[in-house]
Amino acid sequence: MGRALLLTHTHLFSPKSLFPLSLRHRPTATATATATKRIFHFCPPLACRSMDDQSSIDSVTQRLSNHNLHRLSLQDLKWDHSFVRELPADPRSDSFPREVLHACYTKVSPSAPVEDPQLVAFSQPVADLLDLDYKEFERPDFPLFFSGASPLVGALPYAQCYGGHQFGMWAGQLGDGRAITLGEILNSKSERWELQLKGAGKTPYSRFADGLAVLRSSVREFLCSEAMHHLGIPTTRALCLVTTGKLVTRDMFYDGNPKEEPGAIVCRVAQSFLRFGSYQIHASRGEEDLGLVRVLADYTIKHHFPHIENMSKSEGLSFSTGDEDHSVVDLTSNKYAAWVVEVAERTASLIARWQGVGFTHGVLNTDNMSILGLTIDYGPFGFLDAFDPKFTPNTTDLPGRRYCFANQPDIGLWNIAQFTTTLQAAHLIDEKEANYAMERYGTRFMDDYQVIMTKKLGLPKYNKQLINKLLTNMAVDKVDYTNFFRTLSNIKADTNIPDEELLVPLKSVLLDIGKERKEAWTSWLKTYIHELSTSGISDDERKTSMDGVNPKYILRNYLCQTAIDAAETGDFGEVNRLLKLVERPFDEQPGMEKYARLPPAWAYRPGVCMLSCSS
Repeated sequence: MGRALLLTHTHLFSPKSLFPLSLRHRPTATATATATKRIFHFCPPLACRSMDDQSSIDSVTQRLSNHNLHRLSLQDLKWDHSFVRELPADPRSDSFPREVLHACYTKVSPSAPVEDPQLVAFSQPVADLLDLDYKEFERPDFPLFFSGASPLVGALPYAQCYGGHQFGMWAGQLGDGRAITLGEILNSKSERWELQLKGAGKTPYSRFADGLAVLRSSVREFLCSEAMHHLGIPTTRALCLVTTGKLVTRDMFYDGNPKEEPGAIVCRVAQSFLRFGSYQIHASRGEEDLGLVRVLADYTIKHHFPHIENMSKSEGLSFSTGDEDHSVVDLTSNKYAAWVVEVAERTASLIARWQGVGFTHGVLNTDNMSILGLTIDYGPFGFLDAFDPKFTPNTTDLPGRRYCFANQPDIGLWNIAQFTTTLQAAHLIDEKEANYAMERYGTRFMDDYQVIMTKKLGLPKYNKQLINKLLTNMAVDKVDYTNFFRTLSNIKADTNIPDEELLVPLKSVLLDIGKERKEAWTSWLKTYIHELSTSGISDDERKTSMDGVNPKYILRNYLCQTAIDAAETGDFGEVNRLLKLVERPFDEQPGMEKYARLPPAWAYRPGVCMLSCSS
């Protein structure tokens, strides 16, 4: 596939295809499935999860029963600072805005103004990752630690240096402008988890900003981090959310009308916050810093991709590129080639899952692309309500809709191309290896997306024409994406149902459609039911399977706003109710049905359905 087939960002959804044009044709590489499985140790697609995986009540019970095992206080956390220990540091430790050269980070302490901070919410599952005792969240000094007002014993805070392409243009140095990493925790399973405070104050990378965050954006990031995880989508996590007790001035719409909002800090958790831009910044600075790309790549592979470090020739991971010269890419002879291929595949798998659940990130700049294939940096994100392939939740993105829902697969590929260019500049991979990584992105995206959509419809096998027609119908009639797929499981595989009764199970989601559109939907349903009738699966089995991959509850923007409005008055109850709701998105949760309703009219105002990059 390679760079020649990359589209510009102006490509928009076409009813003729499910996918952007650059991903429509399958790559020609002949990698075998067995060889691929040996190297790419990544979790299965969302659509492959069974209902057993969704036994949420059992998992909560198990979590509570096991909670007393290896529970730690804050003072007993096992810190390990590999990033600081093994990578070059900025010789200065002040937060004065400046260009930071020849370094991967700057040691800097949290400095956000704090006055009587309060705990808003915390995630029990994330506390479990860290072996942290739930009683620690009841400590009166807990908000002081996680607002940065009091230093945590053993922490060694720093801000990371990185660059990035923003809206397709190289932006130079960016870095952690309001996020400060406290360090890395090693849990009882020897897993490495990085703790980071977002909104903790100025760093050298803050430029002209204040380094702070408001409660509005912090509630959104806290809740969506956990919601995405429980949807089965790779993501950074959130341990807790605290208010700072101070006001922060924000001009939400960049219209010259700033207002004061409550300040807040969210503690983000991930195995690494490294991004594509972490490598790009050093390559952009010429020969003097190119060596840092290799140093950072070696660090990343050692700590986060150790299976690549341990590869041997016996793996037999050689692949034909499909080029006319019949050349071969041998991933065992170059660990950096194996690494970039895995990064490409993880990224493709991630975006396929976004498309399956209707999630739009909103700001897919290269500095917002995780090297681990995680959803990272929750700003003006949004889940689809009415299905609109051109939907963007970002007001900054409105002129060109570069980052709209339909463009995400192409943008992922574009970002991978920038990453491979960085590794080529550092002489870590060659052009054939770069092109092969992009081919693998295309293959992985198509494979995962087809599996996800097949499972969402409960089909016995992938049917491109049927799914294309469905998405076209949904776009024409502005059908709610989440509620439609959840309701679709009520369809019976009975080819004898009269035409006039076919739409009855879908009447709650096919609203205000006229005669012509009813005929279009009836025609599609007849084809769909015929496909279902060939599966040999009972209606009950299929419904159980479909309900296990089609969530009943998603974190709609209006739900976030309701929780934000209450939190800004000091009532944190709705934030905590939403947190518990999104921990079980596939369960019916009797009594919570109102959270699955369509957005009310007020939800379509700016600031709710759409936000700016600074949100």
